[in-house]
Amino acid sequence: MNPGSGQSRWRKYGPSIEVDVMAFGVGLSIGTVNTVCATAAEKPGKHPPGRKGAAPPTTWRTTLTFDSSGTARVGRIPRHGRVITDFADLSQRGAPAARVGHRALSAADLVATVACSVIEEVLGKAPAGPLDSGDTGIAVTHPAGYSENLVTDLRTALDSVGLSRAILVAEPIAAATWLQAERGPLTPGLALVYDLGGSGLNITLVRVGAGAPDNPIVGQPLCSREYGGRAFGALVAKDMRRGASSATVSRALSDADTGELRIEHVGRSLELVYKCLRIADVTMADVDRVLVVGGAARPPEVAQVLSERLARPVVVAPDPERTIADGAAIVARRALAQDPSGHRPHTLAGFFRRVTRVAAL
Repeated sequence: MNPGSGQSRWRKYGPSIEVDVMAFGVGLSIGTVNTVCATAAEKPGKHPPGRKGAAPPTTWRTTLTFDSSGTARVGRIPRHGRVITDFADLSQRGAPAARVGHRALSAADLVATVACSVIEEVLGKAPAGPLDSGDTGIAVTHPAGYSENLVTDLRTALDSVGLSRAILVAEPIAAATWLQAERGPLTPGLALVYDLGGSGLNITLVRVGAGAPDNPIVGQPLCSREYGGRAFGALVAKDMRRGASSATVSRALSDADTGELRIEHVGRSLELVYKCLRIADVTMADVDRVLVVGGAARPPEVAQVLSERLARPVVVAPDPERTIADGAAIVARRALAQDPSGHRPHTLAGFFRRVTRVAAL
């Protein structure tokens, strides 16, 4: 196949031996509650290069434990011993840190440790060393609202664990990449990414389609912890206590009661949507579609409320918790196909230009 086609690359081994190498992408979304890893291959059913044995899991709890040797374990909640949680959001004040042996690990270091451990489990080998053969691309996502300093901290932490070739990509851009791969080619326009996760809600406007700028995010991404899985759980618990006090006995909410509470919960979140639109100086009439992602977006009431209240087409993947990771895997595969050397772009703008060019092609 033509090496310049972006579908396959020929790598030389010696003066006359060439091996056809298929690009393979790994995408990682590390949330406050769960970590999701996805893969993208040029051929359906293709496994990670060098992977042997049973397929690894795709979702982990975002927790870390360290044994006596300092080895990290992701997703475990032991009965005894310390487990580290709630460190994935670097913008949170007082984010947890840890001391392992003589090492002091910041929140960014903990996120990088999760990334390294999960990718090693998925690939069946350490991210450093053999991975530098260049047949696997890696993309790690982060909230769009991160400052340049936070992105730099995460970049430095990833470099320190052997993930210097990993691309950093904003979560809504990864989600929009999935949208263009699944529903494209898209006409140029605006997509509103409604990311309802376990710990909060993120709203971002993204330009999609041919001709999108280097940085496709429009206006200012907004985040609120008043909505999401944890906030809704607290709302349900409050309603149950109210019912128990009025009837003097505890009661469980029916599915209908829970559905009504969720409709009310999502309806209130539209205030954040309209605020995002005002900041960008656009209206819902300027938005072509609403992309719903996040683990707390599975219930059908979420898409139902958004479709009825916003009056725009709503797109939801079968498993919305995986959308960002799936998009990141596509980003990683495309970037590797464009640059077989595996060198990551030095700037985010360079990455945006590359992804936009590949998407247009």
